[in-house]
Amino acid sequence: MAVVLYVAIYVVPVVIVSYFLGCFNGALIVSKYILHDDVRNHGSGNAGLTNFYRVFGGKLTAVVILCDMLKAILAVWLGSLFLGNYLGWYVLGKYIAGLACMLGHMFPCMFHFQGGKGVLSGGAIALMMDWRIALAVWGLFLIVFLLTKMVSLGSLVGGAAFAISSALVYRSVIITLFAVVIGVLIFWRHRSNIGRILRGEESKFELHKKGDSEEQS
Repeated sequence: MAVVLYVAIYVVPVVIVSYFLGCFNGALIVSKYILHDDVRNHGSGNAGLTNFYRVFGGKLTAVVILCDMLKAILAVWLGSLFLGNYLGWYVLGKYIAGLACMLGHMFPCMFHFQGGKGVLSGGAIALMMDWRIALAVWGLFLIVFLLTKMVSLGSLVGGAAFAISSALVYRSVIITLFAVVIGVLIFWRHRSNIGRILRGEESKFELHKKGDSEEQS
C-alpha cells in the first residue's frame, strides 16, 4: 500500500499536468481567440490541423503546428524528467505523459471535450521517444501520404507504426501497452475517416482551398 501511494504521489501530478498541456489545442486557441471563429463550426467539426488549414488558410497554420508540437514535447520531457528522477521511469514516464497529453488534446475539458485527432501531437511524441520510433512513424506517414494524398491514411499507418516500433525497440510489456493505447486512440478518432477510406470517399489533401470540407487529421 505504501508503495502504491508513493508511486501515485509522483505519477498523478505528471498525468494532470500533461493532460492540461494537451488541452491547449492550437486549432481551437487560434480560431476562437485570435480569429474569433471556432474551427469546429466548419468542415467536419473537428479541431485538427488539416481542417484549420482548409478553412482559414496558411497564415496562422504555423502557430497551430508550433502549439500542438511544443505542448507534446514539453509533456513528454516533464514525464521523463520527473518520473525518471524520482522513480527511475525515464522511458515509461515519457509514455505516461504522452498518453495523458493525447487525451487532453482529443478530449479537452476546457473546450467541452471536443478536440483534435492527435496526429501532430502524436508525431511530436514519437520524436521524443527514440529515433527509430520517430523514423518509423514519420517515414511511413510521409510515404503513405505522398502516395495517396490522404492525411488520414498516413496518420493511421503512423499510429500503427508507433505501437509496433515501440514494442520492437523497448521489448517491454507495459511500454507496449501504453503505445498500443495511444495507437488505438488515433484509430478511434479516425473511425469516420476509416469508413470513408473503405468506401473510396475520403478527401485528398490539396493546397489551401477555402471552404468547408471533411477533415482528415
